[in-house]
Amino acid sequence: MIEPHAPAPPGTTPPWTGPARLPVRPGTGRFYVLACVFVCAACGLVYELQLVALASYLIGDSVTQASVVLSVMVFAMGIGSLAAKRLRWRAAAAFGALEALLALVGGCSAMALYAVFAWTGAWGGLWASGPRCLLVAFSLAIGLLIGAEVPLLMELIQRIRRQDAGGAVADLFAADYVGALVGGLAFPFLLLPLLGQLTGTLLTGTVNALAGAVLVLGLFRGDLPRRARWLLLLANLAALALLATAAALVDDFERAARQAVYGQDVRVAVQTGVQEVVLTGGTDGRPLGLFLDGRLKVSGRDEHRYHEALVHPAMNGPHARVLVLGGGDGLAAREVLRFPDVRRVDIVELDEAVVRLARRDPALTELNGHVYGDARVHVTTSDAFGWLRGAPTAAYDVVIADLPDPGITASTTLYSQEFYGLVRRVLAGDGRLVVHAGPVTSRARVFWTVDTTIRAAGLRTVPYRVGGRDAGFAAGPDRTAGPDRAPHDWGFVLAATPTRPPLRLAPRGPRPTTLTPASLTAHARAATGTRITGLPASTLVHPRY
Repeated sequence: MIEPHAPAPPGTTPPWTGPARLPVRPGTGRFYVLACVFVCAACGLVYELQLVALASYLIGDSVTQASVVLSVMVFAMGIGSLAAKRLRWRAAAAFGALEALLALVGGCSAMALYAVFAWTGAWGGLWASGPRCLLVAFSLAIGLLIGAEVPLLMELIQRIRRQDAGGAVADLFAADYVGALVGGLAFPFLLLPLLGQLTGTLLTGTVNALAGAVLVLGLFRGDLPRRARWLLLLANLAALALLATAAALVDDFERAARQAVYGQDVRVAVQTGVQEVVLTGGTDGRPLGLFLDGRLKVSGRDEHRYHEALVHPAMNGPHARVLVLGGGDGLAAREVLRFPDVRRVDIVELDEAVVRLARRDPALTELNGHVYGDARVHVTTSDAFGWLRGAPTAAYDVVIADLPDPGITASTTLYSQEFYGLVRRVLAGDGRLVVHAGPVTSRARVFWTVDTTIRAAGLRTVPYRVGGRDAGFAAGPDRTAGPDRAPHDWGFVLAATPTRPPLRLAPRGPRPTTLTPASLTAHARAATGTRITGLPASTLVHPRY
C-alpha cells in the first residue's frame, strides 16, 4: 500500500532516520505527537470496553467475557509491538495506514458482532462456535493494531528531537495512560448513555482515523513520498466514508436486528442505564413479551404459571407485610394483592424504566391488574442488596425474590450467602422467603447451589419446580439456538426459620388456576429427584454460579 523510500546513496544518512522535516517547531511537533498518543489511547480503551460490554450482554457471564477479551488483547498487543519493529524505517507511513485500519476494524466491531448475534443466534455452546470465534478475532486484530502504535510513535517522537530513551518512554506512556483514563470514563458516562453502543463505537473510530491522518499527513508529510501521501489520504477518506455510512444506517440496522432477535411485533425498545428493555405483542390478541437484555422475563402465554408458583406457597402463613425484590413489572404484586388481608407491599426494583412501563403501557398494566394504582403498593428504585442493608429488622412476613436468574454475573450478588443473611434479618420470626432459582432441569447445579447458599444463611429450605416454560428464548445467560434447548421449567426455593416451612397453599387464600396441593407435592418430588449434594455456598468473595 505504501511506496517504500528509495535506498539512500552510499555514505549518506537515510532521510527517514534523521530529523523530521516539520512545518512547526520541534516543541510544538512533540506536543502534537503526544496529543495523538492521548487520543489513540482513549479510542483503544473504548474498543476494549465495548467488546467486553457487548459480549457480556449477548453471551452473559461478564467475568468470563472480560477475561477472554482483555487477555487476548493484551497478548495481541505484545505481538503487535514486536511486529512494528520491522516498520520503524517508515514509521510515519506505517502509522497512518495502521490508524486507518484500526479505526475501521474497531469502529465497526460492535455492529459486526451484533449482526452475527441477531441473524445467526449462535452464541450458545462451545467456544469453537463461529460468533465466539469472531469475538476473539476482533480482540486479536484490535490488540495487534493497538500494540503496534507505541513503537511507531516512539520512533516519530525521536525523529522530532532525540532524547534519552527513558525520558521519551515516560512522556509517551504518560500521555497513553491519561488517554486511557479519559476513554475508560467516557465510554460508560458519555458514549453509552448519549449515543448508544453502536453509534458511540463508530464515532470513536472516526476520531481515531482523524487523529492518525492529521498527525501523519499534517506533521510528517515531508517524510512521505507523493504516492504514499495520496494513498494514505484515500485510505483515510475511505475509512471515514464507511464509518459515516454505517452511522447513517445505524437506526435502520438496529431496527432490523431487533426484529431478527425478538420478532416482527416489537412495540417498545428502551436502552436504560441498567439494561435493554423490549416489549413485544400485547395487542390484537398477540401475547405480550417482556425482554430484559435479550432474555425473556415475562411471556403472556405462561407468566401466570410462574407467578402463581412463586407467590402462593409463600403466602401460607401471616402475610400482612410483603416485600418483593425485583418484580418491577408488577406481576408478583398482582398475585400478592389477591390475598385481601395484605396491608402493605414494598417493591424494590433496580430499573425505573421497568416500573414506568408497568405503570403506563396498556398491555402490561392490564396484565398486572393495575397494581400500581393500589394504595398498598409502594415502590423504591434501588439495588436490592444495598436497600436491604438499611431495611428495618423483622419488618416483613413474606419476602419474594423475583430476580434475574443466577448464573448471570450481574445478579451473582443477589444469590449470595450475604444477601440471604440480610433477607433473614428483615423477616419476622414466622416469616417466609421464596426465591426464583432458575431452571432445574437444564441448570441443576446452579439451582442446588442456590438451595445450599440459602441454608448456609441459617434458613431451612423446601425446593420445588413447575413446568411450562414458553419456548423460544432462554431465561438464563445464554440465548439458545432453538426451542429444544430453552429451559422448560422454573425452580423455586421456599425457606423459613427456625423450622422447615410446609409446602402448601394458604387454606383461606384465593385458589390459583395452575396449582393444587397434589401438584405442589409432585413439584417438590420432581425437584428433589435432581438434587446434587456437596456443593459449596456462594459468597461475595467466592461466587459459585
